[in-house]
Amino acid sequence: MQVYLVGGAVRDELLGCPVRERDWVVVGATPAELEGAGYRAVGREFPVFLHPQTQEEYALARLERKVAPGYRGFVTEFSPTVTLEEDLRRRDLTINAMARSADGQLVDPYGGRADLAARLLRHVSPAFSEDPVRILRVARFAARFADLGFSVAPETLELMRTMVRAGEADALVSERVWRELELALATDRPERAFEVLDECGALAVLLPELATHPGLATALAALHRSTAVVTTDGQPDTPARWAALLAALPAAAIEALCVRLRVPSEHRDLALLAARLGAHIGHASHLPEPVATDAERLLALLEMADAWRRPERFGCWLEVWRARAAAESLPHAAIEDFTTRVAAAVRATAAVRLTAAQLQALHGPDIAALLRQRRLEALRILRQP
Repeated sequence: MQVYLVGGAVRDELLGCPVRERDWVVVGATPAELEGAGYRAVGREFPVFLHPQTQEEYALARLERKVAPGYRGFVTEFSPTVTLEEDLRRRDLTINAMARSADGQLVDPYGGRADLAARLLRHVSPAFSEDPVRILRVARFAARFADLGFSVAPETLELMRTMVRAGEADALVSERVWRELELALATDRPERAFEVLDECGALAVLLPELATHPGLATALAALHRSTAVVTTDGQPDTPARWAALLAALPAAAIEALCVRLRVPSEHRDLALLAARLGAHIGHASHLPEPVATDAERLLALLEMADAWRRPERFGCWLEVWRARAAAESLPHAAIEDFTTRVAAAVRATAAVRLTAAQLQALHGPDIAALLRQRRLEALRILRQP
C-alpha cells in the first residue's frame, strides 16, 4: 500500500500559496484494509475514508467510466491494481493532476508543473469532456488564479465550447451550479469566472438572464468593483458581489434566476433590493444628485429599503451602489457625495422620535403619518446649507 498527497495541496505548495486542505490517494489497498487500520468510510459513490487522527480524506485509486449524460453518469471502478497515473488521468486539469510521494518525490505524468510555470489551465485528457461540472471548475480556477496570470489553454476553452454545444451544460443540477458560482464569487477576481463561462457559451445556458443583458460588461465591472466589500469578520461578502452582478436586471429576471439556481435567500434578497432601489433612483450617472437632495424621493428610498430596521443591509446596498456607479464611470467625487448624503439621511431620520404624548393621542395610521412627516422635516433641514 502506497499513499500520495494529491491535487490542490501539491499545486498550491508549488505555487507558494497557503495549503487549505490536503487530500490523499491510496494505491494498492482495499476498503477492508483501510477500515482495519482505523479509517472510517464516508464515500457514497466511491471509496473515501477519513484518517483516524487527522480526519483528512484518503481515497482509493480509482477509474471512472461514462455511462450516461451529465455529471452523475459515471461508474466508478477501484481495485488494488489501479495505478496512481491512471487515477491522476481522470482529473480535470494538469495542475491538479500531480502527486507527492511519502519520500517527497513529485509525480507529474501530465505536465502539471510546466503548466504552472506557463500559467495555463489545461485539461488532462479527453475524459475532461465527460463531466460538465469541469466547465464550472475551470471558470472558478480562472477567477482564483487570475491575479497570478493564469489563463485557460485555447484547446481547453475549445473543448468546453464543444461540451456546451453538445448539451452537457444543460445536465448540470442547480445546487452544483450555485455551489461553484458561490466559490467563484469568493475569489479575488470573481468577474473572470463569468467571463470564461461567457467565452465558452455556458453563461447563456446557466444564466441566460445575465448573458443576454446589454449591460453584461458593466455588470462584470461592477462585480470586480464589489470585491472591496467584506463582511464584519473580513471575509468576502458574496451576497454583495451577487447583487452587484445582477443589480441592473429586472427584478422578475433576478427572481426567476435565483429560484432556478436555488440561491440562498440572503443573496437573492440583496440582489432584488439593489434592482428595485436602482430602478427608483435611476441610472447611476444621471440621477444620484436629485435623489440625494429631494427629501421626498430620498425618504421613499429609505422606506423601500427598510433602512431603519435593517441598517446593515442598507449599508451593504449602498456599497453595491458604489460599485455599480463606479462601473458606470460616475466620477469618484459624485459617488462619495451621494453616499455621504444618503448615510447622513439615514442617521437624521433614525434619530426622529415621537413624544409619549403624541403616541398616546394618536392611533395606527396617524402615528405612521406623523412619523413620516417628522422624517421629511429632518431631511429638509439636513439639505439646507
